[in-house]
Amino acid sequence: MIEFKNVSKVYVNDVLALSSINIQIEKGEFVFLVGPSGAGKSTFIKLLMKEIDPTSGTIIVSDTDITTLTRKQIPYYRRKIGMIFQDFRLIPTLNIYENVAFAMRIVEASHKEVKKRVPLVLSMVGLSDKYKAFPNQLSGGEQQRVAIARAIVNNPAILIADEPTGNLDPDTAHEIMTIISDINRAGTTVLMATHAKNIVNDMKKRVIAIDNGALSRDEQRGGYDEA
Repeated sequence: MIEFKNVSKVYVNDVLALSSINIQIEKGEFVFLVGPSGAGKSTFIKLLMKEIDPTSGTIIVSDTDITTLTRKQIPYYRRKIGMIFQDFRLIPTLNIYENVAFAMRIVEASHKEVKKRVPLVLSMVGLSDKYKAFPNQLSGGEQQRVAIARAIVNNPAILIADEPTGNLDPDTAHEIMTIISDINRAGTTVLMATHAKNIVNDMKKRVIAIDNGALSRDEQRGGYDEA
């Protein structure tokens, strides 16, 4: 599903963000991406989202070399990917239904498809009764549930979660992880960048650790601090 082949990224002023990364992530896997701040996790995600290009190396996603995509092809490529952020990034002037529907309208889904799919994903995240509410009327956990619904409404093959529990209390974080785990069990490949040691240690999924731009550990059923 995802393969990084000898991928390096050097920013201006010779800042080395990633160095010769070689990683394969199979379809349907759940992978944690961990490491200290500044280690290269954000660069890894930006490369995968085709927000930036590698200085060297190749990135393959679903048998496509994304390093060769043209600017016109990038929006179509990104339709394969759902993205969840720490700060939710909901549109404050749209209600919950409209926030989720917006993601479908961007890809030019029909009105019929929107009416069918949006209630379904809101039900999946437990917000069927809040569809008319606006983001500022919801708790942080509820806003993140909306963000998850928006991320999966177009049936992405890959779900990238960048610190999705960072602004949430432990109980709410657990609820969010249950939803993400259910999405993974349904067949979606999940890559989650996090500093949440307790979540990584409890879930015992594959852990990819990056430190100073280099791959320091890649372990199945790993923990956050294991060497």
